[in-house]
Amino acid sequence: MNKLLKDNSYSQPLLFKGAKTETGFSSQPTESKSGSYAQKLKPQDSGYTIIESLVAMIVVSVLMIAIAPVMAYSVATRVQARRIELAAMAGRAYIDALRVGAIRPNDAKSPVGFPTDTAAAPTSSSGLYCVDTDGGGCASSKDFYIQGVRPPNTGTTIPTDTGYNLIVRVYRADAFSSSGTLTTTQQSVANSGLGNPKAPLVVMQSEIPPTTGEASSYGSLCTRLQGDSQKCTN
Repeated sequence: MNKLLKDNSYSQPLLFKGAKTETGFSSQPTESKSGSYAQKLKPQDSGYTIIESLVAMIVVSVLMIAIAPVMAYSVATRVQARRIELAAMAGRAYIDALRVGAIRPNDAKSPVGFPTDTAAAPTSSSGLYCVDTDGGGCASSKDFYIQGVRPPNTGTTIPTDTGYNLIVRVYRADAFSSSGTLTTTQQSVANSGLGNPKAPLVVMQSEIPPTTGEASSYGSLCTRLQGDSQKCTN
């Protein structure tokens, strides 16, 4: 009997201790879950502050200010290169018109622009050959005026009968709308930006054969090079 009581007296604390231990283990996951949920509900403090945003804006502004002149200069150089290309095409078209006799001296039916013996830069657009690219007359920077220069005639020789050496200068049409003296030195694409409107975009040189008379192209060129027509006929 005493032995049974002893067993019962020890059994109750053991059962209570086991239950307490089990309760302790079962409560840990609950506390962990509640702590994780509370952490998720906590507001986040990460992100950019106003000062950091202002510093970033200042850095971007400084970079844009440094790059803007380079971008503007590259665009201007590209525009000038395209303008020179169109001027070269206009000069070649003018030379072809002289070779086929489409532009003749002292002819009311022929367009103005026959080469003159004045080698100086033109002072006005009067008498120059106009190339209107936009259809609004020769006034804008997209249009061109072409000056043709040939050697002076000797005696009563007509240039179209003998042929001649030709120098072509292509100017911007708006070069005559502002004050200033035009030059004869061709401008360069490199380091020029939009270029000098008073300088020719293109300076070309060519040989124009006879378009009238009986002289041949070879005979005309030989006479001008030799200075004596008798040397070219023998």
